[in-house]
Amino acid sequence: MKKQIITLALTTALFVPSATANAAPIPREAAPINATEEQIQIVENLIGGYLDEINAGAGYGMIANEADTKIYKAVLSDQTNGNGYAILSAISQNALRTCRDMYMRPEVYRQTEENLKVLLADILSEVENGMDIDEARKQAHTKIYQSINPSYTPPAPHTDFCYVDTPAVDMAVYAVTNKLLIEAQTVHLPK
Repeated sequence: MKKQIITLALTTALFVPSATANAAPIPREAAPINATEEQIQIVENLIGGYLDEINAGAGYGMIANEADTKIYKAVLSDQTNGNGYAILSAISQNALRTCRDMYMRPEVYRQTEENLKVLLADILSEVENGMDIDEARKQAHTKIYQSINPSYTPPAPHTDFCYVDTPAVDMAVYAVTNKLLIEAQTVHLPK
């Protein structure tokens, strides 16, 4: 009986994550573009332990559901400084999905970063010199799409997205593009 209780306690401790000061941070490149640093920090505090589990190889499905439930309960109990479930959940799901993909395909991310540093060198340089990151992101995406399909042209403003023929792009490309743009912007920011 005593052995069963100890085994149960150890098993529970292994599968019940908790946010700690040493918990994995949310990769900023995984956050939705409209997320604020405050919102990212709130989610980091809530799901840091789950990110640790994902980074250690845990599966996505159960962890994502548990993280979502934790965010939902925090919003209901007014522990999110007025930030809503939709944005906090999106931050969480993007972070967990991106971390899981990075864990599963590290070589793809490494190779993608090497390729994008070359493809986007001029845009990254402009961001380092003060170019608006939103404009840089648009230009980077256009350049990426044109590297896949040279005839791609960006849609006119207010075009219904269902009429746009955008080439398929691996999620690693978007994550690494955001990472490189954020790093380039950091070079420009005053210290």
